[in-house]
Amino acid sequence: LFTAFLVANSMLFAQDDMLDLLGEEELVLTTATFKATRIINGHSIETRRKNSLDFLISHRFGEMLGENGGAYELFGIDNSNIRFALEYATTEKLMLGIGRSSFEKTYDGFIKYKLVNQSKGKKIIPATITYLGSITTNSLKNIDTSKVHYFSSRLAFSNQLLISRKINDDLSIQLSPTIVHHNLVKSINDPNDIYALGVGGRYRLTPSFAINGEYFYQFNPITSTKRYNSFAIAAELETGGHVFQMSISNSRSMVEKGFITETTGNWLDGALHLGFNIFRTF
Repeated sequence: LFTAFLVANSMLFAQDDMLDLLGEEELVLTTATFKATRIINGHSIETRRKNSLDFLISHRFGEMLGENGGAYELFGIDNSNIRFALEYATTEKLMLGIGRSSFEKTYDGFIKYKLVNQSKGKKIIPATITYLGSITTNSLKNIDTSKVHYFSSRLAFSNQLLISRKINDDLSIQLSPTIVHHNLVKSINDPNDIYALGVGGRYRLTPSFAINGEYFYQFNPITSTKRYNSFAIAAELETGGHVFQMSISNSRSMVEKGFITETTGNWLDGALHLGFNIFRTF
């Protein structure tokens, strides 16, 4: 009996060692680097599951303080910019989206593809990389009817590589090298192509609550009118199929060409706007 007991224990330990060895060889993909497809204004590396549909409602209000804010304007709430969007995942890696903003009556569309996924185990990949390409056009009426206006002059294009790493269960960071192309600029001295780098992150405080932040630095900003780098910070709450973000930012636009290259308020001078994003996944 004693011999049989030893043999049985040896077989069990050998089985555990084999399972441990197989477990080390498994490919483990990193998930939930961010909880939403946006960090705040800018896209995160996240795509949705195949055949998932996201409905996104975003608001950015007027300036909280200063000449254009204060109690008379209810700290900016009287002046609202809203954007609605539908975003559909055709595969686990590919998302397509369309949106409409009240700011400049802007229509936008994007394509988003996850190139590589952070992983460990059998194959170690240190970061997730996603490509984002977007196009925007404003639909404002032409005030000056004496000039010829071309539809192409209204277009702007953005290309980004979103590079993110989930450091641990609580902390995620992202870099977003960006090129924004304006077909038409106001001054001959303004660049058509603007290069920028976004830095963003998320820190989880509880299983359902986190703090997000992002900043976009422009290397060659437009100079004909004063433009500032975009800054935002947000509290994020996940509730089942919803993700809710309450933010403060110096940007009112919610599309790449707007908040990256056309922000006109300096957050260091208090030009800040309340805002929120609501994500609902079907």
